Amino acid sequence: MTALKNDRFLRALLKQPVDVTPVWMMRQAGRYLPEYRASRAKAGDFMSLCMNPELACEVTLQPLDRYPLDAAILFSDILTVPDAMGLGLYFETGEGPRFKKVVSSMADIEALPIPDPEQDLGYVMDAVRTIRRELNGRVPLIGFSGSPWTLATYMVEGARPRTSASRKRCSMKILRRCMPCWTSSLSR
Repeated sequence: MTALKNDRFLRALLKQPVDVTPVWMMRQAGRYLPEYRASRAKAGDFMSLCMNPELACEVTLQPLDRYPLDAAILFSDILTVPDAMGLGLYFETGEGPRFKKVVSSMADIEALPIPDPEQDLGYVMDAVRTIRRELNGRVPLIGFSGSPWTLATYMVEGARPRTSASRKRCSMKILRRCMPCWTSSLSR
């Protein structure tokens, strides 16, 4: 493994002294960069961009080539794990992410598989390996996931919930049952 050339972010996480506050941005790779738009056009659509390890690496590194950031953020989507659980993620133009299947009963929850990272999310794992190789110790790589509540509301609604009433349908019973599955899936 290559030694980090810039470990400021990690030292700050460990509450160790740093010379300046580390900088990274949410949505670091995004629509504001013309090179991102070019990569997305090359991919054809958002999920194809996420599922192509080389393009995901390209997009992850683009902000680092422009700005003095202290960490890279993995380019992916928070809903890849529920997609790997068989819910069928797709993006509706102008609406955002949606699932073909929803979780509406305990039987649905009990039928959810725990995805194997290499088999079911291989494109994410390949992107991580590609990015780490290309970073060559430049900065740490940050991964991310949606919160359990966010994942649950998408899985129950099939799309981004629009009202607080619809979020309430995601009962604590469903959340409690899904937590071990998400914990296992996200910690691998």
